Amino acid sequence: MGKLFNSINKGFSRIFRVLLFALSAFLIIYFFPKSGKFKYNFENGRPWQSENLYAPFDFAIKKSKQEIDDEITQVKINTPLFFEIDTSLITNSNYELITRIDELKIDSLFNFFNEDELKNIKNQCSKIINEVYNKGLIEQNFDFKDGQLISILYDNKLVNSTYYNRLIKPEDLIIFINNKIIETNSEKYKSQIISLLFDIITPNLFYDRVLSAESINEATINISPNRGFVEKETLIISKGEVVDGEKFIILESLKKEYEDNSSSLSNLYLMIIAYSLLVILSLLMIVLFIRKFERDLYENNNKIAFVYFNITLIILITTWVVDVNSNYIYIIPLCIMPLLFKAFFNTRIAFFIHSVTVMLLGFVVPNSYEFIFLNIIAGVVTILTSDNIYKRANLFKAVTQITLVYMLAYFSFYVIQEGNIENLPFNNFSLFILCGLLTLFIYPLIYIHEKMFGLVSDVSLLELSDTNSNLLKELSNKAPGTFHHSINVANLAEACANQINANALLSRVGALHHDIGKISNPSFFTENQLSDQNPHHGITSNESVEIIKKHVADGVTHAKNAGIPERIIEFIKTHHGTNLIGYFYNKEIKLNPEINEADFRYTGPKPFSVEMALVMMCDSVEAAIKSLDKPDNDKIDSFVETIIDKQVEDQQFENCELTFKNISIIKSVLKEKLKNIYHIRVSYTEQSI
Repeated sequence: MGKLFNSINKGFSRIFRVLLFALSAFLIIYFFPKSGKFKYNFENGRPWQSENLYAPFDFAIKKSKQEIDDEITQVKINTPLFFEIDTSLITNSNYELITRIDELKIDSLFNFFNEDELKNIKNQCSKIINEVYNKGLIEQNFDFKDGQLISILYDNKLVNSTYYNRLIKPEDLIIFINNKIIETNSEKYKSQIISLLFDIITPNLFYDRVLSAESINEATINISPNRGFVEKETLIISKGEVVDGEKFIILESLKKEYEDNSSSLSNLYLMIIAYSLLVILSLLMIVLFIRKFERDLYENNNKIAFVYFNITLIILITTWVVDVNSNYIYIIPLCIMPLLFKAFFNTRIAFFIHSVTVMLLGFVVPNSYEFIFLNIIAGVVTILTSDNIYKRANLFKAVTQITLVYMLAYFSFYVIQEGNIENLPFNNFSLFILCGLLTLFIYPLIYIHEKMFGLVSDVSLLELSDTNSNLLKELSNKAPGTFHHSINVANLAEACANQINANALLSRVGALHHDIGKISNPSFFTENQLSDQNPHHGITSNESVEIIKKHVADGVTHAKNAGIPERIIEFIKTHHGTNLIGYFYNKEIKLNPEINEADFRYTGPKPFSVEMALVMMCDSVEAAIKSLDKPDNDKIDSFVETIIDKQVEDQQFENCELTFKNISIIKSVLKEKLKNIYHIRVSYTEQSI
C-alpha cells in the first residue's frame, strides 16, 4: 500500500511539472513577436558589420514617417478648404448703416456733426464695409497655415480663391478698420466709426467642414508610401560601409518588407511553430540540466515552480520593454536572475539558467549579439562577486562591479564597431547605472520569493542563526546542556563546511536547531541531567528508546509552530538518520537476544544533503567525545575515526553527494577542533609557578 501511495504522489508531481512547463512555454510563445526577425543588425551612423548585402527580392523603398507627415502637411496646404459666402450682407449692412445714422442724429454720438460731416461718415463706413466683405470676414480663427488655399463658394459654385492669411479674422477686425480710418484721414470720426461698424459688421464667410474634409481625404489617400524601388540582386550596402542617409532608409524598407511578408497567415503559423520549438528546446535544456545535476531541485515542486516563474517573468518584461521602446533594453536588471538563483540554489544553476534565458532573449531584442555578450559577461561577474549577499556591503560591491562591467563591455563594443568615440551615446551609460540601482531591489524580491515558494535564502539563514530567537531562548532555558551542545555542533559543522565548500551558514543554522525537540523532555538526555538520578532507571529500555526517538518528532512540531522553514526542519528529521540507539540496544539484547534491532533505530530519513550529513557527524562526535576519560590526541583521533566509519558502514550517507575525500577532510577538521576544545593541560608544580 505504501508503494502505491508513493507511486500516486510521484505521478501527481510529474503532472504538476509538465503543466508548469506547458504554461511557461505558452506564455513565452504568446508574448513573443509574431513577425519574422530580420537577421541583420544595423544602426544609423554605424558601419555595416556583415558581408555585402544584395536585395533578396524586389521591394519598394518606404518613405520615413517624417517624410509622409511633411507630404501630408503640404498636400493639406495645397488642397483648398471651402467657405460659403453670404453676399446679402453688403447690401443689408449699407442699408442698416444709413438707417442707424439717421436714427442716431439726435443721439449724443452724432448730434454735434453737421450734415456734410454725417455724409462723410456714411461714405467712410460704407467703403470700409465693402472692403471687409470683399476680403472676407470669417466666423472664428482656425488652426490653418497662412499659405492654406481657400475656395469661396456661393450656392455651391466657386466664386473666388484666396489664401487663409488674406482673410480677416474676428480679432483682426478692429486693426483693419483702424488702418482704413488712418488711410482716409478720418481720425476726427474714429471713435464714432469704430463704434458704429462693430454694431453692423458680421462674418460673411462660413467654413464648410464636410466638404473640406472630403477634399483633404481625397488628396491624402493618393499619397504613396514609397519613394523608390530596388530590384532583386541589387547591391544595397558593402561590408564596412557606414549605414546612414539613403542606405539606412533602404535597409529599414527591406527589414519592414521582410517582416510584413512573414506576417501572412501561412508564414504566421510557421513562425509560431518555429518559436514554439525554440522556446520548448530552451526550457527542455534547463529541465534536463536540473534533472541531471540537481535532482532534489527537480523533484521539489516549489523549487521547480520558482525556476519557471522567474524565467517566464524576465522574458515577458523584456518583451514588453522591446515593444514599448527598445532603446531602454539595458535598463532591465537581468542580473537579478543569477542573484536570485544563487541565493536559493547554487552557482551552477544560476549561471546555466541565466545563460539560456539570455540566449533566448536574443531573438527578441535588437543587436542580439551585443545584448547576449554583455549580459552573459555581466551574469558571470554577478555570480563570481555575489558571495554572502546577506552582507549589505557585499551586495553594493557586486552591483558596482556589474555596472562597471556593463559600461566597459559596451564601450569596447562601440569602439570596435565605430573605430572612434565621437558619437558615443552617453545616455546608455545612465541606463546601466539605473540597471544597477534596480538590481539593489534583490532584498525585497528574495523576501517575496521566500513567502511565495516556501524557500530559504542566506538572508533568512542569517536571521535564523541568531541565538536570541524565541525558540533557541526556550531551548537555552529548558535544556541548557542541549543548547550548549548545539552551539558546539554548530561551530564544528560550520568549520567543516568551509573546508569542503558546503553551505556553512545553512550547516550552522541546521545544527543550532537540530535538537530543539529535547525541550519537551530535557531531563531524559544526559547533557541536561544535573544530579545522579537518571529518569531512565525507572523505565524499560523500550520506553526509553521511544522517549529518545520522540525528540525528533517533537523537534519538527516545535519548529513548525515557531515558523521555521522546511529546509531547516529537514535537519531535525535527518540528524540521526536510521542510527542505532546503541546503549539501550546493548542493554536489552543481554536480557532478550531475540529483540528486533529495527525497534532500536531512529526512523530516519537519512541525510540527503552534504550539510545534513555534516550535522549528523558533528552531532555524534561532539556528544560521544564527552564520554572519554582523560582524552588525548590518540584517543580523539581514534574516536572520530570509529564514529564516522561506523556511520559510513551503516550507509547513513548513501543519499547525499558526500565523497571519500570530503569525509577525510571532515575527520581532519573535527580532530583538530576537538583537540583544541579538550586539549591536555600541562601540570605545573607549586615550585615551578
